[in-house]
Amino acid sequence: MSAWFGGLGSGLGQSLGQVGGSLASLTGQISTFTKDMLMEGTEEVEEDLPNSRRKEVEAIHAILRSENERLKKLCSDLEEKLEASELQIKQQSTSYRSQLQQKEVEISHLKARQIALQDQLLKLQSAAQPVHSGAGAPSTTTSSSFSYGLSHHAPAFHGDDMDFSDMISSQQEINRLSNEISRLESEVGHWRHIAQVQGTNSSDQSEICKLQNIIKELKQSRSQEIDDHQHEMSVLQNTHQQKLTEISRRHREELSEYEQRIEELENLLQQGGSGVTGTDYSKISEMQKTILVLQNEKAASTKNIEELEGKIEDINKKLSAVENEREVLKREQEQLSVEKRQVIERCESLKLECSKLQLSALKQSEPVAETERILPRSSSAEEVLRLQQALSDAENEIMRLSSLNQDNSLAEDNVKLKMQVQVLEKEKALFSQEKEELQVSLSKLSDEYEVIRSTATGDMNLNLELQDLRFHLEAKEQELTQSINEKEMLIAELEELDKQNQEATKHVILIKDQLSKQQSEGDNVIRKLKQDLDDEKKKVLQLEDDKMNITKELDAQKEKLTQRELVLSDLHLTKQELEDQVDDLVDQLSKSQKDNLNIQKENLELKERIRQNEEELSRVRNELTHSLTQDSDSNLKDDLLKEKENEVRNLKQNLSEVEQLNENLKKVAFDLKVENENLGLECEDVRHQLEESVAGNSQISLEKNSIIETLKREKEQIEAKLCQAEKRLLEHADKYKQTIEELSDARNVNTSALQLEHEHLIELSQEKDFEIERLKKSIEQMASDHEETKEMLASNLEEQKQLTQLVHEKDICIEKLKEKSSELQEELDKWSQALRTNETLKQTIEEKDRNLGSMKEENNHLQEELERLREQQSRALPVAEPKTLDSITELESEVSHLNRIKGHLEEEVKHHQKVIEDQNQSKMQLLQSLQEQKKEMDEFKYQYEQINITHTRLILEKDEEIKNLQKNIEQIKAQLHEERQDIQTENSNIFQETKVQSLHIENGSEKHDLSKAETERLVRGIKERELEIKLLNEKNISLTKQIDQLSKDEVGKLTQIIQQKNLEIQALHARISSASYTQDVVYLQQQVQAYAMEKESVLAVLNEKTRENSQLKTEYHRMIDIVAAKEAALIKLQEENKKLSSGFESSGQDMFRETIQNLSRIIREKDIEIDALSQKCQTLLSVLQTSNTGNEAGGVNSNQFEELLQERDKLKQQVKKMEEWKQQVMTTVQNMQHESAQLQEELHQLQAQVLVDSDNNSKLQVDYTGLIQSYEQNETKLKNFGQELAQVQHSIGQLCSTKDLLLGKLDIISPQLSSGSSCTSHSAESPRAGKSAVPSESSQFLQQEVEELRKSLQEKDATIRTLQENNHRLSDSLAATSELERKEHEQTDSEIKQLKERQDVLQNLLKEKDLLIKAKSDQLLSSNENFTNKVNENELLRQAVTNLKERTLILEMDISKLKGENEKILEKSRGKETEYQALQETNMKFSMMLREKEFECHSMKEKALACEQLLKEKEQGKAGELNQLLNAVESMQEKTVMFQQERDQVMLALKQKQMENSVLQNEVQHLRDKELRLNQELERLRNHLIETEDSYTREILTAEDREAKLKKKVTALEEKLVSSSNAMENASHQAVAQVESLQEQLNVVSKQRDETALQLSVSQEQVKQYALSLANLQMVLEHFQQEEKAMYSTELEKQRQHISEWKIKAENLEEKVLSLQERLDEANAALDSASRLTEHLDLKEEQIEELKKQNELRQEMLDDAQKKLMDLVNSTEGKVDKVLMRNLFIGHFHTPKHQRHEVLRLMGSILGIKREEMEQLLNEDSGGVTRWMAGWLGGGSKSVPSTPLRPSQQFVLNSSFSELFVKFLETESHPSVPPPKLSVHAMKPLDSPARRKLGTNEPESFKGSAESRTGRRADLNPFLAPRSAAVPLINPAGLGPGGHLLLKPISDVLPTFTPLPVSPDNSAGVVLKDLLKQ
Repeated sequence: MSAWFGGLGSGLGQSLGQVGGSLASLTGQISTFTKDMLMEGTEEVEEDLPNSRRKEVEAIHAILRSENERLKKLCSDLEEKLEASELQIKQQSTSYRSQLQQKEVEISHLKARQIALQDQLLKLQSAAQPVHSGAGAPSTTTSSSFSYGLSHHAPAFHGDDMDFSDMISSQQEINRLSNEISRLESEVGHWRHIAQVQGTNSSDQSEICKLQNIIKELKQSRSQEIDDHQHEMSVLQNTHQQKLTEISRRHREELSEYEQRIEELENLLQQGGSGVTGTDYSKISEMQKTILVLQNEKAASTKNIEELEGKIEDINKKLSAVENEREVLKREQEQLSVEKRQVIERCESLKLECSKLQLSALKQSEPVAETERILPRSSSAEEVLRLQQALSDAENEIMRLSSLNQDNSLAEDNVKLKMQVQVLEKEKALFSQEKEELQVSLSKLSDEYEVIRSTATGDMNLNLELQDLRFHLEAKEQELTQSINEKEMLIAELEELDKQNQEATKHVILIKDQLSKQQSEGDNVIRKLKQDLDDEKKKVLQLEDDKMNITKELDAQKEKLTQRELVLSDLHLTKQELEDQVDDLVDQLSKSQKDNLNIQKENLELKERIRQNEEELSRVRNELTHSLTQDSDSNLKDDLLKEKENEVRNLKQNLSEVEQLNENLKKVAFDLKVENENLGLECEDVRHQLEESVAGNSQISLEKNSIIETLKREKEQIEAKLCQAEKRLLEHADKYKQTIEELSDARNVNTSALQLEHEHLIELSQEKDFEIERLKKSIEQMASDHEETKEMLASNLEEQKQLTQLVHEKDICIEKLKEKSSELQEELDKWSQALRTNETLKQTIEEKDRNLGSMKEENNHLQEELERLREQQSRALPVAEPKTLDSITELESEVSHLNRIKGHLEEEVKHHQKVIEDQNQSKMQLLQSLQEQKKEMDEFKYQYEQINITHTRLILEKDEEIKNLQKNIEQIKAQLHEERQDIQTENSNIFQETKVQSLHIENGSEKHDLSKAETERLVRGIKERELEIKLLNEKNISLTKQIDQLSKDEVGKLTQIIQQKNLEIQALHARISSASYTQDVVYLQQQVQAYAMEKESVLAVLNEKTRENSQLKTEYHRMIDIVAAKEAALIKLQEENKKLSSGFESSGQDMFRETIQNLSRIIREKDIEIDALSQKCQTLLSVLQTSNTGNEAGGVNSNQFEELLQERDKLKQQVKKMEEWKQQVMTTVQNMQHESAQLQEELHQLQAQVLVDSDNNSKLQVDYTGLIQSYEQNETKLKNFGQELAQVQHSIGQLCSTKDLLLGKLDIISPQLSSGSSCTSHSAESPRAGKSAVPSESSQFLQQEVEELRKSLQEKDATIRTLQENNHRLSDSLAATSELERKEHEQTDSEIKQLKERQDVLQNLLKEKDLLIKAKSDQLLSSNENFTNKVNENELLRQAVTNLKERTLILEMDISKLKGENEKILEKSRGKETEYQALQETNMKFSMMLREKEFECHSMKEKALACEQLLKEKEQGKAGELNQLLNAVESMQEKTVMFQQERDQVMLALKQKQMENSVLQNEVQHLRDKELRLNQELERLRNHLIETEDSYTREILTAEDREAKLKKKVTALEEKLVSSSNAMENASHQAVAQVESLQEQLNVVSKQRDETALQLSVSQEQVKQYALSLANLQMVLEHFQQEEKAMYSTELEKQRQHISEWKIKAENLEEKVLSLQERLDEANAALDSASRLTEHLDLKEEQIEELKKQNELRQEMLDDAQKKLMDLVNSTEGKVDKVLMRNLFIGHFHTPKHQRHEVLRLMGSILGIKREEMEQLLNEDSGGVTRWMAGWLGGGSKSVPSTPLRPSQQFVLNSSFSELFVKFLETESHPSVPPPKLSVHAMKPLDSPARRKLGTNEPESFKGSAESRTGRRADLNPFLAPRSAAVPLINPAGLGPGGHLLLKPISDVLPTFTPLPVSPDNSAGVVLKDLLKQ
């Protein structure tokens, strides 16, 4: 064993040494290459990423849309299925519950009967026991069965919620009990028989057995019969259902035919009714026309009466005949009036019936309701009622028939079917009778219509005949006058007396005719007045009916008030429920406190466990101390102590985590208290709302009462007016009668009195006609108003229906969204399960990989050992060959076996990789489906927003909710500020912690070692690699700093770079460390990098969230600004309204005053002018009178004439001014009118602005809801981030645990290896020593060699023996180890699974809490401070919310005030319009005055002209004409006085007319206001009626449903009673039959008794066995049933939990939907910003195109240069410069001897020889030059570019060789090409300030590492150093901006690393000296 371990250790050492050497040569090239590749990759990623991102987003969008549409279809289908299933379930549950109640009753009866039979059985058994001992077995069975029945079935059916399974079990129980009863009855009969026959012999036993067999056979036959009967029942039920469906189909067809017939009849009735009403209206119009014609004829007849006064005596005879005819006509008219009254009464009755029908129609189906709305007021309403009742009965019967399908008894069903068929036939007959009745009523209506038409035509004919008679009379009168004239011309004076007599007779006849005509006309007028009276009476009746209807509506309103009181009570109940919820929350608080106490107890328990663990630790330490004394291996104990200490630390961390949990629970309790306070506030708000609603209800009731009182008053006024009108009509009729009587009495009286009376009568008749026309107009107006109110009601109803439909649709959409969210949640759960399975598979694969790695390592070790053994065997003697061959073959077989195992493991790994790939594909599909679902959710949101837009009109009514909105807005403001703070702190802390953890993990993984021997070899390489790792970590930190500055796209690129660098680190670690350990470390590093990637993505998401929060903040500020702007706009509007109202009033009044003052001033001036003119005229007259003679007067007259001419001119100017004033006044009036129109337009604009403000308020509400949703989404996102962080921490903890386990295993392995290596080293050194000793002393002493050979042979024999023993041991140990490994693999698989199951909980708790304590110890303090700040801010926000509430209240008050002010302004504008009209009238008056004044001016001018003419004539000497002029002046003055009087009269008349017009306008406005009020009340009352009718119809429908259910229950109970009675009778008959058969069989059984005695004993034993098995089965059944109950209860609990979880998930999904909507909004905002950026991008693209062109040129240059460089590198790699080596070789001989070692060292460093080897070569004195030459020539092939050493290792050379060498290199290094000419600014030394600045900016570690790594590349000579050091085409990361150096311009700002000529400060000599020093 020791030899084996030694060989293993040596093999490991050799392999590790080779690995270390290869690593040292490769790291330099790899690091430079990876840096170049990384910098190129960043540029490529930066170009490619945004376009790909857009394409991905578009693809995701399309997928989500399609998925959304599919989910919509699914949702619609599922909703339909759900509704159908719910209806079915409701029906089934009601029927099942009724059946279950009946079954319970039956079970109780059967149990009672069973108990009675059991008692009887027990008595009989007690009686039969002394006779037969074998009777015990059946009794036990029966008792046991009975006890089982009692015990098991007693507790059943206590719950109310019975399912279908309960019903089935109850039915089974009933069957079982009935079977037991029959069995017990048979046993009772048997035992009775035994008791009677006590004296019989032992043959009774055989008889009993026979009887039992017979009973069994009878039971089997009975069960078969029952089965057959059930089968027949099912067949009959199927036939019954088919018949029912056929009958119901026929019934529906007949109903549809009847409905069509009813619609046709109603259409016919409508046509008839419209014709009748049309004829009535046409009659009225014709009557009015005839009245007007008759009045005209009356006026003509008065003139004829004056001529025919003397001829009245002859007409008296004809009057009697006319009176008879008049009486006949009166009778006919009375008959017509009676018929008309009958028709009117029928119409009224029809109206009442129609109102009843409308009430009943709402109860019926919609088509019937539509037909009843169309029904006219006709006599067919009763028939329609009957038809509707028949329809309802038929529908009820259909429902009853459908319910009967569930019943079982078919005989009764058939009877009922027959009865229903008969009922349907009867209903058919009734329908046919009703058809016939309807047809008869139609014929009657048509007959009545024809009669009415004939009467109307008769009246028309009478009127036409009267007119014809009048025309004939007039023609005859004309002919008579002509004949009289001819006779007067022909006959002489003698015949004058005859002619006079004849004329007198003719006059008398004409007077008689005219009087008869007047009487007939008077009669017609009286008839018409009577008809009008009748019409008015009808109207009065109609008004009374309306009054009744209004009283009904009042009652309905009272009912509505009661309903509102009920609603108030419901609100109180809801308040109580809220209080109960508060109590529940208090209970939850108490529960949480109890949980806190429990957690504290658990903490105490954990502390006790920790104490126990400490005790165990002390024990373990004691054992370790003991084991230290015994064993020499101390490493194991140290490791165990470390593990124990780690466990102690973990336990302490657990304690701290538990304390944190306690603190969190305290915080939760505090949050619950806060929520309780919020609930209390909400309860107070609800109470306030209740009080407000109560106050509003009281106000509404008061308003309604006031409206009702006003209606009553108006009705009373109308009734009083009607009474007055009736009285007036009666008085007028009496007056007419009196006038007719007076006319008949005063025929012979003077004609003058007749004329006066006749004129008076005509005037009265005209007044009456005017009144009648007014009344008719008012009636028509009322009718039109009534129709308008009807239309308004209909439109309002339609709008309400539309609104209800919209609300319903919205609810449906919400339900759909909920269902879809639930489905999405289900899918998410499925995919999460799949991900979990993937993780488990990954873990298993990782374990397999580890096992593979370990197996491979073991294989390598074994192969090395085999090679070593083969070498030893080849050295050994041939004697030992067969044994070694055997051992080798055994080892080879084991190796082949291991190879097979390896192949199997590789196949398993491939299989697991395939599984992983499949799972990744499924993950991708899942992501795609999720994206599609997101798209669908976006579309749903879009639809939802459209629905919200449609409902904004409804939301306008909800202005009160704005208060709550503003509260929540300020809460969101505070929470957003806090969240941003938290997120920023968390980002920084998490990022730093993750980086620190990754560094700790890497350092920790590097620090662990395999063994001391291996660590000594690898220390130097590991230190160098650690420096490189530090460099890379620092670069990572710098990159993370850049990530914070970069955008989202650049973050993705940098994460890729970090991945590549992490992969490099993994490669380095893999090459540094050994096989199994390195694989584990690499695996851990991969996981750490994956988690770092996840953390970086989380950070990117957090950055996005912060940006979203900032956007939300800006939106919120914008909303606040909008609110403030709107408030300012409202204030401005209020001020403008006030200004407008005040300005309107003041300006209107001022304008009116100004116009009146101007007009009055103008009139005064005109009056003054007229007075002045009149005075001038008088003076002129006086002058004319005085100046009759003398020349003095002539001179005076000429002067006065000139003055008069001047005054005339002045007057003309004044007239022009007056005309201008007139025009100005007209223009001012027109301007006022225009201003009034403008003011009205401004009013409309103000109203529109108010509407816009309300719309803005609604939009604000919508925005607020969006903000709330975004806030909730942010909360959910924060929760998700917390969960993800916890998962990441959990996974890191698992990794740490796995790492600890691996390290523990390695530590266990390492001491064994060390012990083995010590043994093997000793064994290996001995042959080496022997080998070295033999050749040195071979030439001197042969004998000694022979002796030594003998000794060596003996030693080798011993070693061969030991080797053989070791081989045997190895073979045994290999076989054992292979078996052990297999067993260990199996055990480890099982143990790993068990450990995972056990330790998952503990490790999750411990390690998550470790990380949480480290990560969030500082965050807890900050969060506590933030929490206190939040509390303060919440209080401030609450105050702000209250302020906002007050503001909103003030705004609402202001809005209401503005509305009131607008209404007032409208009223004022109306008043102003009336004032304008009055002003216009006054203007007209003033214009009339002006015209009169102008007329007076004209007259005065004419007078002045006349005076001038008179003066001229006076100058000529015409004095006589003065008198004529004076007379003309006087006449003109008189005319002017007359004109002024007439003007005054006209003005007075105009004023009166204007006053009347104003009064009429006021009355019209008053009537309009009344009409509006009445219409509003009518609408309200009708809405109330409709609501009450709906409620009544619902109650009636529910009552009908209840009646139908009760009927069904009654029928079912009756059927069950009949069935149970039949069953009882059958059972009794069967029992009697059985008794008889048993008595007959007893005789036969007595004969067979002896034969069956033996069988009885056997059967008894079988019975006992059966009894035992029965008891066992019963026990098993009981257990099964108990288990089933437990299963059911657990399943119920699980389902409830699932339901609660689904609800939570649905809420989460809704929140996700809202978050997706917010993301959409953000994406839209981003698109807007992108559209702005496109302009900048266009400019940038132009620049980029130019740069690309330059790039392409320079790229070509670069490619050429790189190709040349690559050629040079390929040509120079692996070669050494001959000149250099020659110079070195020559220089070696020129240098002094004591310094030649240094030259050799330099040459060795150039040739890649290690220092240790060089030192060994130099230390050997004997070798000398030959060995150096041989080593140099031999090792020349391994030339590797030298890695420069650290500056600390420099030393100074003073030799001549070094100086010569430096000179040679200087001469060689000078470039042949002249240096490029650069500007002074561009020629910058390499130690320039820019570079120094950069150096200062870098960290010190970075500087040192850079110096050690790159070896000061700037200081190197480009011809000596390798390509990566000499020409750094691409800058190293971290030193400056990336990119190819040939493409970069040399600037002042950026540091340059181009291969420029060396500055004079740093010459090439210095560089080479440094190189030589190294």
